[in-house]
Amino acid sequence: MCGKSFILCLLSALQLNTYAQNLTDIDFTVERASDWTNLFQRTDGWFGGDGIYSIPLNGNEHHSSSTKTLFIFSDSMIGKLKDKKTVPGSKMINNAVAILDNNKPKDDELHFHWNTTPNEDAKSVFTPQTPNTTPKDYYWLGDGFVNQEKNNSIFLFAYRIQQRGSGAFGFEEVGNTLIKIKANDSPPFKNYTQKDTPFYIAKESGESGSFGAGVYVNTKKSGARDPDGYIYIYGVKGMTKKLLVARVKPKDIEDYTKWTFWDGRMWQSDMHQSASITDQVSNELSVSALPDGRYALIFQHNGIGKHVSMRIGSSPFGPFGPIINIWDCSEDLERKGYFAYNAKAHPHLSAAGELLISYNINSQDFFEDLGHDPQFYRPRFIKVKFK
Repeated sequence: MCGKSFILCLLSALQLNTYAQNLTDIDFTVERASDWTNLFQRTDGWFGGDGIYSIPLNGNEHHSSSTKTLFIFSDSMIGKLKDKKTVPGSKMINNAVAILDNNKPKDDELHFHWNTTPNEDAKSVFTPQTPNTTPKDYYWLGDGFVNQEKNNSIFLFAYRIQQRGSGAFGFEEVGNTLIKIKANDSPPFKNYTQKDTPFYIAKESGESGSFGAGVYVNTKKSGARDPDGYIYIYGVKGMTKKLLVARVKPKDIEDYTKWTFWDGRMWQSDMHQSASITDQVSNELSVSALPDGRYALIFQHNGIGKHVSMRIGSSPFGPFGPIINIWDCSEDLERKGYFAYNAKAHPHLSAAGELLISYNINSQDFFEDLGHDPQFYRPRFIKVKFK
């Protein structure tokens, strides 16, 4: 009996392993998740923004659970709309946050937060104040996670940005920062700490890049299917959007000497030896475990494009298979100059066997389009069901 059971288990494991190596084929259906899209179509307070990373505050990254969720946004519009127009006094800030009281898209359970000036004008939640900061810097935000080995503090990656001109792409990243928020702090997080990291790749080295585009928490406490105890942090480099990956144990996240980088063969300590594990990704993305033992890399094809795409991987650091386009965003690109970008999955907000995925809409003529379509600048959601 034991021998027969062992053989059956071995055959099942071999079948799963064989399927896990198939990086090309996957059966799925996809549909709009209108309930989630409508949740972020708002007329008072926060009424637009990009970014939208989601962090389960109980640390359970991989399974749906009734927990509070922290949403983090980069550039955000704050103010009011009336008769489909912005009311005077509306303004853009560089980052904002929201708390969802549960894991369901209920309007009365979603609460946005930002800082204010003494005159009650909106201002960003996070402001650069590190040794490397210059007066022109502001923060856009990368991914983050609850670190259960560091008293449940929230760690976020932040990019120091400088304005270099006008238009949708008149900016430049100049540095990378790690933000730490104590578990008992409430938004808009007055007592966070911030620390420069060495994980920005300056363009003088060839191609510029940075880490923090996505985080995969592969620990037992986070609910990972096959935990190895590491946090995987993804970076994006160059015009072809090459994907890089680093890893570190959660307890060592602040000790930058403990970080290692995948060079295509092994993990080593030199960031500049990082290998491209795939390309054509977006500056915000996600890696999620699939029920069959594989991993789904979700991104916007080529960074900015009409397709939400997926590559299938055999591990959190690859190898990854060819691009599988899973959604055409054309219907949301109603006007000339609109573009879709930064698709990513939200596993803890997803039902079993599904992935809830967001993507952002922006415009090359941002303020002109905001004048006649003030709600265009917000996330849209789709739901992928795996067969």
